[in-house]
Amino acid sequence: MTLQTLSIPEIQRLLQPYLTQPLEEAVLLQCQRYLDLLLRWNARTNLTAVRLPEEIVRIHFGECLFAAQHLPAGLHALLDFGSGAGFPGLPIQLVHPALQVTLGESQSKKAAFLREAVRTLGLSTQVAGARIESLPAEQQFGAVALRAVDNMIAALAAAAERVRPEGWMIVLTSEADAAAITAALPGFQWQRPIRIPQSQQRAVLLGRHSGQPA
Repeated sequence: MTLQTLSIPEIQRLLQPYLTQPLEEAVLLQCQRYLDLLLRWNARTNLTAVRLPEEIVRIHFGECLFAAQHLPAGLHALLDFGSGAGFPGLPIQLVHPALQVTLGESQSKKAAFLREAVRTLGLSTQVAGARIESLPAEQQFGAVALRAVDNMIAALAAAAERVRPEGWMIVLTSEADAAAITAALPGFQWQRPIRIPQSQQRAVLLGRHSGQPA
């Protein structure tokens, strides 16, 4: 079966509404390689329910690259909690190559895809192919990102344990769910949701750890 792919100009056109500044040609090429690999794997392994290349670029790449451009300054290490097919961690890594990104994914097939994506793209990204709860208790990050995880409220509690004091929680969610998320983590100082372009209700939600027990 021949898989439909997209050219770099097509990817650039689809991503333009989500970007505050244009991506470098090298990053666009990495996006194309990532998309091609995702399409090949998704044909035999259910990595994402979104199948059309254009929709993958809009829904997954666009949203995550938008979030990448709104990361707090000064981050050194970020955990993508429940990474799935690499969103948002891999797009974040592509535009922040110096950031130490760890992709946490407990499902073995998805973790195998993530390792292949990291190898194919030549990234330094780490893949933690186990439940995040199994990581050493002292291992914490300057930011933890969550997107489309199962049982978000329960996941938030586990993710919060991995945010160092004064670190950040980054949640890609719907504006309708923002109130429940902020209420679930009162130990964080939450900013107003940032609406994602080309979306009716999707938003980036940023919360900073207060440094005090919840």
